[in-house]
Amino acid sequence: MGKVARMLMSTQFTTVQRWWRKTFSAPTTDETTTLYKAWRNRFLWQRLRLWLWLVLICLLSFTLRDIYGFFSPFQELEKLPQLLRTERLVINIAMVLNILICFALHKTKLGRDHPDLLFLGSSWSISLASQLFATIRGFALPDTVGWSLLFLSQAVLMPVCWILHLLSQASVLIYYFGINTALGLKTPIPQHPEIYNVTFILYIFWFCAICDIGVYLYDRLQRSEFYARQELESAYQKLKVAEAKYRSIFENAVEGIFQSSPDGRYITANPALARIYGYSLAEEVTANFTDIEHQLYIDPNRRAEFVRLMEKYGSVSEFESQIYRRDGSIVWISEKAYAVHNEQGKLLYYEGLIEDITQRKQTEEELRVFFHAVSHDLRNPVLGTLMVLKNLLSRPEENISISRSILERMIQSSDRQLNLINSLMEAHVNEVQGVILQRQPIQLLTVIEAAIADLEPLLAQNQAKLINLVSADLPLVNADPTQLWRVFSNLIVNALKHNPPELVLTINATRKDDKIYCTVSDNGVGISQKQSDRLFDLYFRGASIGNSVSLGLGLYLCKQIINAHGGEIGVNSALHVGATFWFTLPIS
Repeated sequence: MGKVARMLMSTQFTTVQRWWRKTFSAPTTDETTTLYKAWRNRFLWQRLRLWLWLVLICLLSFTLRDIYGFFSPFQELEKLPQLLRTERLVINIAMVLNILICFALHKTKLGRDHPDLLFLGSSWSISLASQLFATIRGFALPDTVGWSLLFLSQAVLMPVCWILHLLSQASVLIYYFGINTALGLKTPIPQHPEIYNVTFILYIFWFCAICDIGVYLYDRLQRSEFYARQELESAYQKLKVAEAKYRSIFENAVEGIFQSSPDGRYITANPALARIYGYSLAEEVTANFTDIEHQLYIDPNRRAEFVRLMEKYGSVSEFESQIYRRDGSIVWISEKAYAVHNEQGKLLYYEGLIEDITQRKQTEEELRVFFHAVSHDLRNPVLGTLMVLKNLLSRPEENISISRSILERMIQSSDRQLNLINSLMEAHVNEVQGVILQRQPIQLLTVIEAAIADLEPLLAQNQAKLINLVSADLPLVNADPTQLWRVFSNLIVNALKHNPPELVLTINATRKDDKIYCTVSDNGVGISQKQSDRLFDLYFRGASIGNSVSLGLGLYLCKQIINAHGGEIGVNSALHVGATFWFTLPIS
């Protein structure tokens, strides 16, 4: 039984202890608690000024009463001892002076930083001033009215930090009951000379308790509301950060992001989608596209197919279509989207990503061209060699003799195959690693003359005439002579390959600012603007005179070499007016 009682008492003690900590213990120190204490100090400092004004006015009213009482005594004060009636004016004036001092301290840094100390100081300057005066005069002063007004006004106007209110009250009561009892002082009231009685004690106790409980509850309520506001503000800030983050993702995404309604309107669009569609602002997309089916897709049936897949699967992926841009040009897009429904299952809108895959489609087309070129350009030399070998094997002789001309044709065919394969491998290496340059200061004329000398047989075969206008006094260029030799050789061979015999070629180089401007011109058939735009693309092959064994790598490699030197390359041409290939090189 004793063990059960101890356990019960322990449980009750734990419950009381938990309640006490929850009710009276200060919250754990964290950022929110620190902010609340700062807010409470500001509140206390602001309310303290209002309270001081109220106390000053109250004291002045009682002071005027006492001054008036000198000339015409009030009937309710006639029962007070003469000593108390005459000294009250002095006490009131002393308290007014104390309040004026508190006003001055309130404006100082000390008052702003420590309003709690100013609270206690102002409270004690009023409550203890009269008690000290009474002690000096040799009597105890039970100032029930003054204490009630003081404690009540503090509780009403400054209802925070109940500990301060308790200290303010306890110090006065301890002084009154402790000091007066120790000194054996009596009150100046003949009917009640004792310093306390049961009714007086009960009144003071419950008055102070009610004030303190009210302050505590208000302070606790303010603290809870402050914490709730801080949590709300923190959640709002997190929401703003998240919104800003996702807004940044939305605004800066490479892919187009959209929401479209089931009836074919764009609800939202990001800047990337606007750029894909050829607009400068995302708002233009939502404003202009009111019928996606007919305004966007080249094939209007694509929208119907999009909706059908959405209804069947709830999402689409890699949905590729050709669309019109704002300027009327055609591009390829790939859509990845899903349907968004509400809680009742009703379709609200479609949401997803759009990617411009035009470059990929062009690359796929170039690869198809490439495979066609490989199959065509490598097939012919192999077939020729194979045909020669089969003809030789078809002879009945056991020892077959081969003429020198046949061997030369086989060697030439094999060389062409090897050159095609080497060009293909070099283009791939340059794509991955870039062009490797062995730079040195060189005289451009020397490189050009070497290229012309190597191509003399080909020039003679095509009955072409080459004019070299390059001067020897040009500034040096910091370049790779072998790579530049290839550029000039490729440009000359390209002109011979795509033009009829008796072509006239002109090579020139001049200085322009800090660069050398080089040109290789011809008077041939010219190049159309459509071909000029793609002439330097990988595996592009233009129309040519006669049959050429080529993968379309020559001009592409020229562009890679010139770009690696820090220059630019291009072509100026039109049909039937010849062509001028130009490129620039930085001066050493």
